[in-house]
Amino acid sequence: MSDLVVIGFEDEHKAFELRAELVKLQKEYLIDMEDVVVVTKDEKGKVKLHQATNLTAAGAMGGTFWGMLIGMIFLNPLAGAAIGAGAGALSGKLRDIGINDKFMKELGESFTPGSSALFVLVRKVTPDKVLEALKDFKGNVLKTSLTADREEKLREVLESG
Repeated sequence: MSDLVVIGFEDEHKAFELRAELVKLQKEYLIDMEDVVVVTKDEKGKVKLHQATNLTAAGAMGGTFWGMLIGMIFLNPLAGAAIGAGAGALSGKLRDIGINDKFMKELGESFTPGSSALFVLVRKVTPDKVLEALKDFKGNVLKTSLTADREEKLREVLESG
């Protein structure tokens, strides 16, 4: 089972920095993230989701491959590729994996303009090493599905940073 952690920041850039640090930690096998999204609210009050994976592009690539393959069977690979790319892009755009986009946008509406938050869905973590890496990031824990003691440790590290 995965745990959701949402960490808020007073500026629009700190969440991106934390995401980069978590990706680095994932490459070191210290954390396994199912999804990681930065949500920003600009000075005009517009909420924007910055997904780590572009599902529309991934869907178009997969659709192009399968469309071309089917097109080769029916002797028209270019038409098959074009139709497959369109269908794949549409299915990628409509698919929502990981953290619910509606939930993130609704929570983002409550942010002050010029702020950001990092939404992370964590499968597995080595807590002591990850918390050590997070000590330089000063933020507020907005929501979690962690146990009370683990949430408290996270709050202590982020609020003292």
